[in-house]
Amino acid sequence: MTSEPPAAAGPARWYKGGMNSRRRCPAPSAATLQLLALFLAASCARTAPAVDPAYRAEIEAWRAARVAALTAPDGWLTLAGLVWLRPGPNRFGSDPGNEIVLPGAGIAVAGAIDLRRDGAAVLEPAAGAAVTVGGAPAAERPLRSDRAGAPDVVALATYRLYVIDRAGTLGVRVKDTASPARAQFKGISYFPLDPAYRVTGTFAPYPAPREVKVATHQGPSQTMLAPGVVRFSLGGRPFALEPFVSSPGDRTFFFVFRDATSGRQTYGAGRFLDAAAPTSGAGEVVLDFNKATNPPCAFTPFATCPLPPPGNELPVPVAAGEMYGGRR
Repeated sequence: MTSEPPAAAGPARWYKGGMNSRRRCPAPSAATLQLLALFLAASCARTAPAVDPAYRAEIEAWRAARVAALTAPDGWLTLAGLVWLRPGPNRFGSDPGNEIVLPGAGIAVAGAIDLRRDGAAVLEPAAGAAVTVGGAPAAERPLRSDRAGAPDVVALATYRLYVIDRAGTLGVRVKDTASPARAQFKGISYFPLDPAYRVTGTFAPYPAPREVKVATHQGPSQTMLAPGVVRFSLGGRPFALEPFVSSPGDRTFFFVFRDATSGRQTYGAGRFLDAAAPTSGAGEVVLDFNKATNPPCAFTPFATCPLPPPGNELPVPVAAGEMYGGRR
């Protein structure tokens, strides 16, 4: 990025020979400035990518849905805490001495989540506490984690708690519908829309999906399934990315990647991209980098985000999709 010279009160004056010199070049004429403006406009017209109106509408609708999901009552902007459970009762409520602190919850100790020897996380609500699970008044019960799908959600005041399982390590994710991050959200910045970053690749499947140990931004590493590799070209150069799937039959490929913009114009740990998987075995995969997103860790310090595997680091800038300028 280049910086602009400070504005002057009159015509620009360029001195030669140090501060004591009085020699200066004449200010450019109005005709010269007009020619320069026309030249710059023509240059921009030549370099600006043409975008089909239908494709632009698709991307704008996708961006609106993305923001709606982030700002929803259960979106990532409501994430207010992450506590890894220790064996025994993990108390929750507004008391600062609790293992799970919920400021402003209105009750010092509303109950506990007991991590038992058999690995079960059991909810033990306090008598009289307005704690619910799935909208119904809560009683003592084991809580289903997110490992096999939708977890049980414990609600208290504006807080929502649920158990997450990361490679056998259990934690409690805390969301707050009144989170300041949600209330003060100012939107997402994007690179200019460029159809050149929508490319078609070819999927080469592995003989069988292989388990991959993936490091995370926070928390233990995760085991994910890699079904093969997608080969594609970008700017005339060949590249490959390895997608992840949640199960062998998953119809969506999930990519975690870094590129030459990471840590500069985009989130340093990398970005995410979803793509439709081929209907069966090898086939074409459309990678639309205009839909590359910041991971949840870009919006909250309480998320656990997978990091790109070594083979998913592209040596070129991918100037498409979401940019990053710090948490807002």
